[in-house]
Amino acid sequence: DYVALIHPDIDRETEEILADVLKVEVFRQTVADNVLVGSYSVISNQGGLVHPKTSMEDQDELSSLLQIPIVAGTVNRGSDVLGGGMVVNDWCAFCGLDTTSTELSVIESVFKLQESSHPNHIGTTNRDSLIDAM
Repeated sequence: DYVALIHPDIDRETEEILADVLKVEVFRQTVADNVLVGSYSVISNQGGLVHPKTSMEDQDELSSLLQIPIVAGTVNRGSDVLGGGMVVNDWCAFCGLDTTSTELSVIESVFKLQESSHPNHIGTTNRDSLIDAM
């Protein structure tokens, strides 16, 4: 909602357009030396999952930049292409069929999805978000 991570080689004009249209602060970033940040990371307002070979220093840098917890992990039995194996928002995540229980546990933890398992929590959270948007 407030920050966008982009490919380091995107031209300045495109970067400015992204910042103006989305009304976010834009940062040129790599994830574990991969320039495809959308393929090797999945991020929500609650947390982020990055390529398993992302160094602790890079995880800490991303965490402080985005102000959310960042964890290295995989999806679909060890796939490091996280963006190709899952999608997440602030309330739920959808993962590929091969995702293991350990991977699901990490995903639930980093994105704080287990906290929203109570049925009334989802309605309350959605209502609060709608009210904030108005």
